[in-house]
Amino acid sequence: MFYHIVTYGCQMNVHESEKIAFILEEMGYKPTDKREDADIIVFNTCAIREGAEERVFGNVGALKKLKKMRPSLIIAVCGCMTQKINTAKTFKQKFPFVDIIIGTFNLYKIGDYVRELQNKKVLELWESGAIDETKGYTRTSGENAWVNIMQGCNNFCTYCIVPYVRGREISRTPENIIKEIEEIVRSGKYKKITLLGQNVNSYGKDLIPSITFAELLRRISEINGDFKIGFMTSHPKDITDELIDEIANNEKVLKELHLPAQSGNNRILKLMNRKYTREHYLDLIRKIRNKIPNIKLTSDFIVGFPTETEEEFLDTMSLVNEVKFNGIFAFMYSLREGTVASKMEGQVPEEIKKIRVNKLLSLEKKIQKEELK
Repeated sequence: MFYHIVTYGCQMNVHESEKIAFILEEMGYKPTDKREDADIIVFNTCAIREGAEERVFGNVGALKKLKKMRPSLIIAVCGCMTQKINTAKTFKQKFPFVDIIIGTFNLYKIGDYVRELQNKKVLELWESGAIDETKGYTRTSGENAWVNIMQGCNNFCTYCIVPYVRGREISRTPENIIKEIEEIVRSGKYKKITLLGQNVNSYGKDLIPSITFAELLRRISEINGDFKIGFMTSHPKDITDELIDEIANNEKVLKELHLPAQSGNNRILKLMNRKYTREHYLDLIRKIRNKIPNIKLTSDFIVGFPTETEEEFLDTMSLVNEVKFNGIFAFMYSLREGTVASKMEGQVPEEIKKIRVNKLLSLEKKIQKEELK
């Protein structure tokens, strides 16, 4: 028996696909790169941008013929898209040949759902709850091992669907995290441990007793072994002096920081509910570079947010030009159903968003070229 997993979206989804692979391999399935050879095909989906959703719909629809030829083929769709009830209903209506539809909180039960398919019913489950600690991972990222330290997000940025499809912040206990990393290091296969969370800076606030993210980094670095520690993603409003000092002074922590700015204009940042200003962000960058001169800084930006004017977009351009990041990811604002921004008036036309994102990426290429010289 063979399985084939198609993963869309962020590193969190990549890591969760590793868990799905582990569960299927426990059941006797083996991986295959060819969908035609698979006995079960799993789509692990992303809901952050419209383009990713369109690709999922297209790829799932393309399996209709294969399913007709091989009725025993199991097709499963899971992840952030199917955590949205309306999207899950769309899957059921448009693709009745899909066997399993599950949300983000039920991924770890996929083995149970496969076994239950004797009833030949589509399963629709969107339970919320604690992070599953019972299943391992079939790691597929070379010498890097992803380690999820928390799930969910409490920030509710107005453009973002994550709190609605991932739930509120829940931290894993430091003991369980340490235990997992000790096992990873003992295997001798991995040189880098990358900690994952929608906002790692918020780690531990919900635990009793509470623990800071900086303290977690300290505890992990005390594990014997030759490895480096990375993490993503950080929210600017929650970066502390303690964390900056830990990155600066801890030899095992990589001198890298992904710090999404999203915009360089204060009015847009307020509309986004980012809870910091341009000035705060720039002060933070100066503080970080002062304490960690060799830091590698990267960032995310959204252009064409509702009501964004050309002058406000130029504020983003000037921020990128001032900071001179080591790299940026720039995206056109994508309307996500259910978010606050989706209901805002003044949606920016698609052609203007395309012009702005190309300008921003051209500036980034120019900066990189100058830095290389």
